[in-house]
Amino acid sequence: MSPHQQTADEQLLLPPNQAQPFHRTDTWRVLRIMSEFVAGFDELADLGQAVTIFGSARISADHEIYAATVDTARLLGEAGYAILTGGGPGVMQAGNQGGTLAGVESVGLNIELPFEQHVNPYTTRTLEFRYFFVRKTLLVKYATAFVFFPGGFGTLDELFEAVTLVQTGKVRNFPIILYGTQYWSGLIAWLRDQPLQHRMLSDAEISLLQMVDTPEAVRDIIVDAAENQTAAEAAARAALRNATTRDS
Repeated sequence: MSPHQQTADEQLLLPPNQAQPFHRTDTWRVLRIMSEFVAGFDELADLGQAVTIFGSARISADHEIYAATVDTARLLGEAGYAILTGGGPGVMQAGNQGGTLAGVESVGLNIELPFEQHVNPYTTRTLEFRYFFVRKTLLVKYATAFVFFPGGFGTLDELFEAVTLVQTGKVRNFPIILYGTQYWSGLIAWLRDQPLQHRMLSDAEISLLQMVDTPEAVRDIIVDAAENQTAAEAAARAALRNATTRDS
């Protein structure tokens, strides 16, 4: 894509221009957006339980974070989880590589950018998206946990959207894990020093973000959360059966 060519997101967010032909209007774009949702839902409907891995596209293959991401995704795959990433280089590639090593589905949801972002070679399924918000919806919809490795604005955007969805009850509470205490501790300290002190956040809300330093810790948190969720659901079903029996 040429550096001067507008992305689909940029075109969508431009003010309306009545002189445009219909196929370039917002009405037409709604149909394109719908088609991306339909294609994504159809492709991933049989994915099963999966973990979404986020992090910087700028991490090189010889970086310690790359190796940690590969190990984390491999362990999660061996525990029975498919791997979801943004499909690009860096941490995304490492996540897909680990999923492939474990022999599980390793999905890349690639995004159109002003500079080219090629799909990494370790995906077993790939979907291409024009719109960030469609792609992010799918990264949330099919995930049972999120793992955030070090990253920049894009990673932070996805992190705060994820924790906001849990905070507001838009999705059920699932693990949101920050890999690398040294990298993330400054952010957590700021949340405690500013939003918490000004009563804009609570301790419970900040505790939604769990920091770890090993791939094994990531796997254990996610597996334990799944087991607890299963036990809670079984207890709720048993309570409902008992209540129904008493009322009959």
